[in-house]
Amino acid sequence: MPDPNGFLRYDRRLPARRPVPVRISDWREVYPPAGEELIREQATRCMDCGIPFCHDGCPLGNRIPDWNDLVRTGNWDAAVDSLHATNNFPEFTGRLCPAPCEAACVLGLGGQQPVTIKQVEVEIADAAVARDGLRPRPASVSTGRSVAVVGSGPAGLAAAQQLARAGHTVTVYERDDAIGGLLRYGIPDFKLEKQHIDKRLAQLTAEGVRFRTGVEVGVDVTAEQLRAEHDAVLLACGALQGRDTPETPGRALRGVHQAMAHLVAANRVVAAAGDGKPVPATLPDGTPIDAAGKHVVIIGGGDTAADCLGVAHRQGAAGVHQLDLYPEPPAERDAARDPWPTWPWVLRNYPAHEEGGERVFAVAVQEFVNDGTGQVRAVRIAEVTVEKVDGRRIVTALPGSEREIPADLVLLAIGFEGTEEQPLLAQFGVTRNGRGAIDSGPDWQATDGVFVAGDMHRGASLIVWAIAEGRAAAAAIHTYLGGVGDLPAPVDPARQPLAAR
Repeated sequence: MPDPNGFLRYDRRLPARRPVPVRISDWREVYPPAGEELIREQATRCMDCGIPFCHDGCPLGNRIPDWNDLVRTGNWDAAVDSLHATNNFPEFTGRLCPAPCEAACVLGLGGQQPVTIKQVEVEIADAAVARDGLRPRPASVSTGRSVAVVGSGPAGLAAAQQLARAGHTVTVYERDDAIGGLLRYGIPDFKLEKQHIDKRLAQLTAEGVRFRTGVEVGVDVTAEQLRAEHDAVLLACGALQGRDTPETPGRALRGVHQAMAHLVAANRVVAAAGDGKPVPATLPDGTPIDAAGKHVVIIGGGDTAADCLGVAHRQGAAGVHQLDLYPEPPAERDAARDPWPTWPWVLRNYPAHEEGGERVFAVAVQEFVNDGTGQVRAVRIAEVTVEKVDGRRIVTALPGSEREIPADLVLLAIGFEGTEEQPLLAQFGVTRNGRGAIDSGPDWQATDGVFVAGDMHRGASLIVWAIAEGRAAAAAIHTYLGGVGDLPAPVDPARQPLAAR
């Protein structure tokens, strides 16, 4: 029985972030551990609603009221089991997911602050490591069937673990030099220290998953070879095709880059430093992409832009502006626009925003300004209005509102256009749809024996959706291979987030 008055006795409270001057001097995570007393207090705020809408907010179907009450009563081992029953990697989601479950919390309907679901989740996940070191659960019997997983992000790793535990032989192919996908080189360490990935990889390895890095499917190994060596193939290559703005004058200037190029370079520097190897932040061709001493302009208002902001601070930028095309969102949910329990359009202040920089809303870049040598020296912006007409976005610049912002480094964080065009697509006989993603049938098959999941199927989305699709695709592959029993399938290929009709 939950505490019916918990949400009345306790206010929403998160652990204090590490002080700004301290944390921008290193790359460690922003949040320290919360402490058992705080987490038990926050878990007590959960009402165990008759209809827990947080379940619908989370595509994984996490048993949120269950593990909240287990934490409240101090039953941490059972809380760990309950959490892992629906989520392979709660230490990732607890750190990285923006928590649509919290937006759907019933407390939000009554004008209260939602339960700190995400914080409770990450503390349970860390407790699992402290208690048993992520004990492997290898299959007792092999099915004799083999599966290739192409891509090692959260969708691919979740599918690999599910299939290995079901007794299938699983090999994960990754074109990069280390496993993890965007978790490894796209997410800064101040949000996810890479030790968490390494601990999971040790568990997966002990469960029989094989990893092959530095192998680009379609180039180093062909689709035909994979089909010959495996009984099924899962494509989970993500949605890494960054949206660009080639029509903007000056786009080809030096110093104007995709945001992901900056994040990957920075992550490689941090990884190398951990191995005692000083490495400069550069692109693969050797072009420097470090923010140290530079005026940085970040174009975009989402998670990727905030990640670039935090990286720029730690690299020692002289100043940072973050530009957003849209007007400043409200501080609280507009029920007419985004009724509970849907995901609301509100102003989201990330830890990086309190570290410095200036946010500028309702502006668009008119030109990247040349310094005369082919290097960007400024961006010329204008205030704009944005409206939707017949489903199309119409951006109108306000006359007389143009001005320049100094810029030595410009980072485009304006979204993604789906999975990259790459040789493996043609070799497997699949094509990108109008959204740049790969379609599948209701059984997750893109073509016979070839399945697709995660951002490659859905388009750039949340980590919880990637894990949910990886688990569901694994269930479909298990059935395809004639596996005994059913694996959990939290979503189907057509499932969409909660939305107002």
